[in-house]
Amino acid sequence: MAGPLAGLKLVEMAGLGPCPLAGQLLADLGAQVVVIDRASAPGDPTDVNRRGKQSVALNLKSAEGLEAARRLIAGADVLIEGFRPGVMEKLGLGPQECHALNPGLVFGRMTGWGQQGPLSMTAGHDINYLALSGALGAIGTADGPPIPPLNLVADYGGGAMFLVFGVLSALYERGHSGKGQVVDAAMVDGVPAMMGLIHQWLARGQWGQGRGSNLLDGGAPFYRCYATRDGRALAVGPLEPQFFAQLVDLAGLPPEHRADQMDPATWPDRCAAYARVFASRTRDEWMAIFAGSDACVAPVLDWDEVEDHPHNAARGTFLRVGDVMQAAPAPRFDRTPAATPASPGAAGRDTDAILSELGYGHAEIARLRAAGVLT
Repeated sequence: MAGPLAGLKLVEMAGLGPCPLAGQLLADLGAQVVVIDRASAPGDPTDVNRRGKQSVALNLKSAEGLEAARRLIAGADVLIEGFRPGVMEKLGLGPQECHALNPGLVFGRMTGWGQQGPLSMTAGHDINYLALSGALGAIGTADGPPIPPLNLVADYGGGAMFLVFGVLSALYERGHSGKGQVVDAAMVDGVPAMMGLIHQWLARGQWGQGRGSNLLDGGAPFYRCYATRDGRALAVGPLEPQFFAQLVDLAGLPPEHRADQMDPATWPDRCAAYARVFASRTRDEWMAIFAGSDACVAPVLDWDEVEDHPHNAARGTFLRVGDVMQAAPAPRFDRTPAATPASPGAAGRDTDAILSELGYGHAEIARLRAAGVLT
């Protein structure tokens, strides 16, 4: 495997959402990620989160399937799972059992509500966890309900990224102590951890409760999106005065607006006025005007445009694997670059090879398959 995490062994319990993304990001950077799947299934080239991973399909309700999982975990550096609290314990694969097998194991637990708390055993999704953080209430227009920002903020920002952060931190600490530990990565913790700047502004009285009235929520005329004549949109964001001055000059806005850019009293009227200005040209006509400037204007691209945008194309930000567009591995490393991803493998594809590595013979593997242990 290529990448800075080559040599790291990780077991991922099959699931949905942030845990598979965390496993994919670690696999992208060279970790050997083995997914314990519930059953074999055909390969799916669109299942991007499965790329770079191996898979073993085990019946964990059988004693021999559980034993195979334990052998796999005993040789791993990391285990990640995204079940409700207590599920791994019921399987016989909780932290206590796993650390008895492997004292150095980093046991990463990914949930929305966390391992403890009044809501820990209830169902939820990104939108629910985001709602509890206060962030969802700040996203959307002033005259409507909050708008969910896809599932990027809680599932992936406060979830998968904090799971990866926690796991790698625990691995660093293990280098000193020689001991593993449990990482409780909860979206309701991760999202607030990203909100330091907003908490600062709230404490200073610089952020109001109403949506669409603040600096970064669309209330400022110089930090929002505008529709263009062709029904497309521009993302306009020159916060600094020197960049705002370029926007004013290139868009033909009133020069006196430079002097009171940060006066919220002027914002509602200017939002309306700027909307009329930007609606006078097409998106691409505006981009030609702003080309090469520091006015902080970008085109709002459709899905079918992102791959071919000159900047994305030059950096190879997107790639196609099996004709499926997806992101290239990130971040980038100069000495230990990640390999180009291959098409995702089928669930259960590597069962025989992995069991062979664990010491199972061909006859034993055949017996386990006949007994329904290998699914």
